[in-house]
Amino acid sequence: MTQIQNPIIPGMAPDPSIIRVGADYYIATSTFHWTPAIQIFHSTDLANWKLISHALSKNEVNLVGTNTPAGIWAPHLSYDEKNHKFWLAYSHMQNMSGREFNSDSYIMSADNILGPWSTPIYITSIGFDPSIFHDKDGKHYISILEWETRVGYQAPGHIVIAEINLENGHLLSDWQRVTSGFTTRGCAEAPQIYKHNGYYYLLIAAGGTGYAHGIEIGRSKNIFGPYESNPTGEPIITSSPQHLFSLGDPDSGHFEMYNPNSIMQKAGHGSLVSTPEGEWFIAHLMSRPLPSTTLNPLGRETSLQKMHWTASNWLEMEDKSNLAKMQFSVKNQKPVKQDFHSFDINIDFAQKSEEISFMTPYHTQDDSWVNTTEHPGYLRIYGRNSFFSQVNPSIMATRATSLDYIAQTQLNFNPVHYSQTAGIGLYYDSNNWIYARICQKDDGQGIVLRILQAKLGTRTDFISSEVPISNRDVEIKLIYKSGIVQFQYLKNKQWLNLDNSIDVKYLSDEGVNGEPGEIGGFTGLFNFIGAVDAYQHSSFADFKYYKVINHFN
Repeated sequence: MTQIQNPIIPGMAPDPSIIRVGADYYIATSTFHWTPAIQIFHSTDLANWKLISHALSKNEVNLVGTNTPAGIWAPHLSYDEKNHKFWLAYSHMQNMSGREFNSDSYIMSADNILGPWSTPIYITSIGFDPSIFHDKDGKHYISILEWETRVGYQAPGHIVIAEINLENGHLLSDWQRVTSGFTTRGCAEAPQIYKHNGYYYLLIAAGGTGYAHGIEIGRSKNIFGPYESNPTGEPIITSSPQHLFSLGDPDSGHFEMYNPNSIMQKAGHGSLVSTPEGEWFIAHLMSRPLPSTTLNPLGRETSLQKMHWTASNWLEMEDKSNLAKMQFSVKNQKPVKQDFHSFDINIDFAQKSEEISFMTPYHTQDDSWVNTTEHPGYLRIYGRNSFFSQVNPSIMATRATSLDYIAQTQLNFNPVHYSQTAGIGLYYDSNNWIYARICQKDDGQGIVLRILQAKLGTRTDFISSEVPISNRDVEIKLIYKSGIVQFQYLKNKQWLNLDNSIDVKYLSDEGVNGEPGEIGGFTGLFNFIGAVDAYQHSSFADFKYYKVINHFN
């Protein structure tokens, strides 16, 4: 047996959809307003996971102007054994105002997990979180949440299922509702269909995206139901196992369900997989709040729980509880060592190896604004919109994967206008970030290093603590620990503080712009390097390296 620590994929890796093909495991996760979209991770031992690709990387979607936390939601990864094809279903959430939740859902396929993926085929706009089930008789089915907007009806809606022609996306049957009386926690979403011992099993997320989140299950002899619910009447996995009846309640934070006795919070939205040795696991999302808070900077991460089938053909956790654990065991033919530093990043731009960990908010990466060809050995980033923009911010970012780490870079930059800046920082979305950057003094008489902050859309420039720099080639780093950041710069081989440490706990799912009682976002914190040029869009910064080193207690 090998003991494995959760989360298996730290940082923004929510809504995990797991499959096994032969000896290989794959997980697809949501990316929201970030591009390239739909992260795909690979493992051979369930302990160590590596990002291997993004499924939407060739301008298949337009995320310009996307509000937090809309964008690409809940990709579902499946494998059709009969036709030897990988399939992805996903939603493009375009509007959440007025709780209308306008979302278009698509499917696409590939012969290889690395692609190329087919052109996305439109399926429906009935709701979000679609998934595909490939039955052994050759039929295929799509399940999805039907979003409800009528006053006095079940909120946020019901799970529906239809037969589908995967070649053209046409439905071969009417939508059938299958979750009436199915859940007590409400907010039924993220349906996943499985078949085991003659039953169809419907796995759903319930309780909302906050502290009441959980996974519920039902079963039926007929794929269209009716589905009988789990005999316990409770989720089979959750971080908050006390009973909650919230049927009809809209999705909310449910902060009253915070579990003070658990490191892991918000466990829910899961998918099922079996190993060659016959073990069963559910991959699910989770969060880790900052100490003594309900704030989650890392967003929703991916974990695994070990499961088993009971004598009466119900799925439950191995220890027969429903409380999600921070550790699980796996049968392995040889010992497995979990590499906790596999999510560290150390990029020397003089090396020509492709780096796929970089993501950009709202728009795609292309050679017109970021490249390694114009100045070999460096990553050149052209400045464009300010970082308040949801159109063209010049940001290259990586997921924060620890609550204690450093991020560091070296750059060369020569601003000729006060609106031209470049540097390193922390980013949640266009309204919430902080940035240590090279810029002109306000009077134009020299170059300085200065901090700029966006908090809930308000701009704060730390003018009083600016530092003059004589050399336009500067090394800067940020030290992040439990919601506090300290920026530093290198001078005469010594790291010096740039201003005092700054409280940035608001750069978290609950700290950004949200309504009282609601989760403001559910994406996660990123580290970034970037540039701004609101003058002529002509200036550029050359970055020599970028690294993130995680610290673990």
